[in-house]
Amino acid sequence: MNDTEISRLVDRQRKAIIEARRRGPLALAATFVKLSGPGWLQGAITLGGGSLSSALYLGVLAGVGLLWLQPVAMFMGVVMLSAIAYVTLSTGERPLAAINRHISPVLGWAWLGAALIANIVWAMPQFSLAVAALQQNLAPGVFASAAVGEPGGKLFTGILVLMLCLGVVSLYNGGSVRGVRAFEIITKLMVGGVVLCFLGVVVRLALSGGLDVRSIWRGLVPGVQMWYQPSEYLAPLIAAAGAGA
Repeated sequence: MNDTEISRLVDRQRKAIIEARRRGPLALAATFVKLSGPGWLQGAITLGGGSLSSALYLGVLAGVGLLWLQPVAMFMGVVMLSAIAYVTLSTGERPLAAINRHISPVLGWAWLGAALIANIVWAMPQFSLAVAALQQNLAPGVFASAAVGEPGGKLFTGILVLMLCLGVVSLYNGGSVRGVRAFEIITKLMVGGVVLCFLGVVVRLALSGGLDVRSIWRGLVPGVQMWYQPSEYLAPLIAAAGAGA
């Protein structure tokens, strides 16, 4: 898209927001959801196998004692992404170019390298999670290792997931408006599906009595004692290991 097309698109979006404000809060919220493609993309980045594995690991170490880290991490993520979005929208430059030009190329390329490494770390668990979902839940008769042949089961499923991901990403990188819209719709559906699944698990556990609500509320309060002593969930295991030695 050239500058003229971008300017026209921005004008249309501004008019849509103004019109939605006149119609009320629900219309305004629906308009923001429609126009918030990049935000949904960032949400998709932070939802997946990496988040699941890190949350499970913290749960093993401290139970619900480190729940307070979640809202803190969310707040830090919102601040960082808001700053990047503000710089990008204000200057019209990509973040890397803006950092290299106005601050330091060393900082810019270091930031890019750290972001690349972080994305690799976050992306790798997605493949194992997708393979497990296909082989164990969605279509075990088709994608199971025994059905495809060992060890080709995981390889075949992984290549299929990779091709699917490349196809979705190509919609965004193709440069067409329809491709970007299709990409945003797919991203919104995926993020919405993940959130609904998480919510469904919480509701199911709450109805079955599997949630200790009092402990959960206590976990949202930072525990200073964890700086110098293990959590109440980990202390018995450490004591048992010491006794066995």
